[in-house]
Amino acid sequence: MYRDQMRVSVIICAYDVELYPHVREAAEGVLGQTHDDIELILIVDGDEKLYRKLEADFGDRDDVQLLLNDENIGLSASRNRGIEVATGDVVAFLDDDAVPEPDWVETLVGGYERHDALAVGGRMTPIWLDGKPTYLPSEFYWLIGVTHEGHPETEQEVRNTFGSNISFRRTVLEELGGFDEQLGRTGAAQLQGEETELADRLYEEYGERVWYLPDAEVGHKIFPYRLHPTWLLSRAFWQGYSKQKMEQPATDAESSESAFLRHLLVQSIPRRLRDVVSTHAIDNALQLAMLLLLTGAVGFGYLYGVAHTIATTNS
Repeated sequence: MYRDQMRVSVIICAYDVELYPHVREAAEGVLGQTHDDIELILIVDGDEKLYRKLEADFGDRDDVQLLLNDENIGLSASRNRGIEVATGDVVAFLDDDAVPEPDWVETLVGGYERHDALAVGGRMTPIWLDGKPTYLPSEFYWLIGVTHEGHPETEQEVRNTFGSNISFRRTVLEELGGFDEQLGRTGAAQLQGEETELADRLYEEYGERVWYLPDAEVGHKIFPYRLHPTWLLSRAFWQGYSKQKMEQPATDAESSESAFLRHLLVQSIPRRLRDVVSTHAIDNALQLAMLLLLTGAVGFGYLYGVAHTIATTNS
């Protein structure tokens, strides 16, 4: 049985003392939520200096658990450690460079209550730290961790939401065994999609998906380096590679990826072509060029993954 008011554990994983001001802002955003029954779990992945700074800020609070990994074990393993100590009915995840709206947790809880949901997530909005770029098409905002054009705009079930705005009932996480620790950021490793893989196992086990609530908003800070074309193309490549490497239920995976590809081919590319022809604006031309380049990079990454899998199987 659940309490009259759901207790929510929010897990933030951090790894770099240079990001301390951002980690602190994320933590304060959790502790300032309108929902009353919250515990914050801060996990520092191997950086003792960062741990000491956070300990000075939050170490004396009863609603905060602060843990230090002896070494860098990666995002997925750190999240799993947080799940092990969580006491909430629901476990939510927030990145160390994100800022939740004050009613974020309250809105997530409302989704659990309305839909008797097993998992709930929300919208990611950009916080441009160096201005909004003119060349990045909104269809590919997902590369920078922001909800993109083509994503559903109404409250409904989706395959998954971003790992910085997703939550699960704790009992479900325990039964599923948490995140796959072969996926997720670990040092320089680029294999991504750990929340997608977990959501796929949710669907396999329970036949239910993640409820998407557009009103459950989290802002994601967009650092300037994430807007460099080289970084974006590399990110797109590794996203494609990761999609191929993840073992997903075929029907679920194909429906999500096909819907996005259809949106690009049927709506986005024709619309942007018309904009270029009618306006002759350089910004429209740049966005169309980036859209085509990023689509190609994702496809190349996927094909590279296929080739790597075949080579590994035959070796």
